Amino acid sequence: MLYPLMFEPIFQPRIWGGRSLETLYGKALPADVPIGESWEISDRGDATSIISNGNLAGKSLRWLMEEHGSKVMGKAKALNGRFPLLIKILDAREKLSLQVHPPAHLAAALKGEPKTEMWYFTQAEPKAEIFAGLKSGVTESMFAAKTHDGTVAECFHRIPVRQGDAMFLPSGRVHALGQGMVIFEIQQNSDTTYRVFDWNRTDNQGMRRDLHIEQSLRCIDFDDVEPSLIEVISPLEAQGVRVCSLVDHELFHVDLVETQGTSTLQYSLESPMVVGVVQGGALIQHGSEQINLSAGNFALIPANLARIEICATAQARLLLASPN
Repeated sequence: MLYPLMFEPIFQPRIWGGRSLETLYGKALPADVPIGESWEISDRGDATSIISNGNLAGKSLRWLMEEHGSKVMGKAKALNGRFPLLIKILDAREKLSLQVHPPAHLAAALKGEPKTEMWYFTQAEPKAEIFAGLKSGVTESMFAAKTHDGTVAECFHRIPVRQGDAMFLPSGRVHALGQGMVIFEIQQNSDTTYRVFDWNRTDNQGMRRDLHIEQSLRCIDFDDVEPSLIEVISPLEAQGVRVCSLVDHELFHVDLVETQGTSTLQYSLESPMVVGVVQGGALIQHGSEQINLSAGNFALIPANLARIEICATAQARLLLASPN
């Protein structure tokens, strides 16, 4: 019998990472390594999440999808048999490379995977900003020329961000996190990134990371000019609970839930639900099974559980994500 599932995080060292996942969320990071990403729910061959709670502890998400995929997914579609979402926390101590992910119609030809994603900013330093889309007036030829003289960052639209903001990033949109922020990332199950510019930095071996200019130029949507942060869609408030639809896309749906006082939320499921705690805590109950989540924790609720109850603390902030 399936139940609400938690997983061991998979830590990814990154040249731009830091230690905030340890200080903010109590993650047991490896020593003396800048950790940029914690993969919280991942069904990838090179990084498969391991269940950490209940009778299935020690089993992988890959095993779960192979043995119980239809129960996990319900009416939602798997991705070539894999769980279709990749859930991460990112700690951008320094700014990331200027980059793009391939759109679906080009990914196979480039031997990559399409990647659409959304960011929710859980922490942001004063004057934090992101790069997203192009400035008005930037042409493909202008952009290409600037990739050769080190000034391509001038082509990017910059957006100030603060804690509680969110950004949607369809594949083909050039983007990068700036320095001094932590995000929850909900994305397609993909790990294909083409770097346009990496700020001329070097790793601890004195080596620069590879750039992918040719692939990037093929993938960039040059009509994607000066996009905005996500606007809240149809905020609903009842009994001290505010529900905001952040993303409603063909690939996934994401809601933000905020509570004023201690609140009990009930959901009927036709597809799996990922619950992530931004702030406060939550107890997820299904029958006699229950799990407690604190800030920085995620859980996967299989679709076949049909109904679940989430008891959230006062002043809690949750992200609820489901694949379509």
